[in-house]
Amino acid sequence: MLMETNAPFPQFPGNHSHTNITCSRDNILKTVFFPVLYSVLLLVGLLLNGVAMWVFFRIPSRSHFIIYLKNIVVADVIMTFSFPFKVLSDSNMASIGLRIFVCRVSSVLFYLTMYISILFFGLISIDRCRKTLKPFKGTNASRLARRKLLSGAIWTFLLVLCLPNVILTSKTPPSKHFKCSDLKTKAGLLWHEVVNHVCQVIFWGNLVTVVVCYTLITKELYKSYSRTKSHNAGGTICQAPSRKTTRSPQQAKRKINANVFLVLAVFFVCFVPFHFARVPYTISQTRKVFDCKLKLFFFQLKESTLFLSSLNSVLDPLIYFFLCKSFRTTLFKTLQLPPGTCSWLTGRGSEVDTGNTPLRDSSASI
Repeated sequence: MLMETNAPFPQFPGNHSHTNITCSRDNILKTVFFPVLYSVLLLVGLLLNGVAMWVFFRIPSRSHFIIYLKNIVVADVIMTFSFPFKVLSDSNMASIGLRIFVCRVSSVLFYLTMYISILFFGLISIDRCRKTLKPFKGTNASRLARRKLLSGAIWTFLLVLCLPNVILTSKTPPSKHFKCSDLKTKAGLLWHEVVNHVCQVIFWGNLVTVVVCYTLITKELYKSYSRTKSHNAGGTICQAPSRKTTRSPQQAKRKINANVFLVLAVFFVCFVPFHFARVPYTISQTRKVFDCKLKLFFFQLKESTLFLSSLNSVLDPLIYFFLCKSFRTTLFKTLQLPPGTCSWLTGRGSEVDTGNTPLRDSSASI
């Protein structure tokens, strides 16, 4: 679970200087391009996640969905704070001590928060599926308490899983050109392999969960759309033409239904490419079956897809905005904007708060 981006491929003695230059990880992609992208991601992430955290602390945890989103925003903030260390390390501006810190702490936190987000995406998919199939089933205090305990258990499990990666990365660097694996003890290398297997199980298990849940959601929405279309076809009445164009309930509902698939889109864009690219990269690092150029290619592919995973930290606020009415309502009140602002995007009308109920997640209206 550690980033192997902190050093070039080892330099080999002998008359292979051309190969060393060709196969070095220290190319413009690693030292310039990605540091610039991560710097932009850092600034945008700090802004969006800072606002998201500030808004969510003002919203009571009165639905499973909001509990899960609050956990994701905390994970995103932690991930965002790891970006400066990656920027300095990849651009070769970091000291040896800082690069050691990246291996022992920063990159561990990065992957920790990634898999926390993956687990909560799985839980959100289950929650959205439940809301679609059983829209009138509410919640209560005991269910909310269980979801909070589950959230705490997820954080505890992954922290316990990752802590040995910090403790067992304790060796002195053999030279100024080193990889994170060079700092691991023998036990640390074994534990690192165990963690990799657990993380693969977490991802593939949640991928299956997300696919199954959104298959069921799609089938249910199609049934609902078919029923609505059949009902409208059978009960159409003549209406006087009007110059005023308004969004019909069917159009608004289709917009809401499309918004539901934001979770699916973010999951596939951010997490799926990395885990497919990670398989050949891991093989290239653990087995001597590829030449130097192929190893470099798989490394660059892994880094490119890892950036997509990092993009999750700035795409998640789209989920908060489009799927959580409580988030929008609190945000608009803070900015002193009218409740119907951006209703053309969300498809939810004016979203006027009647004052009869507390702020709540109404994303179940799908």
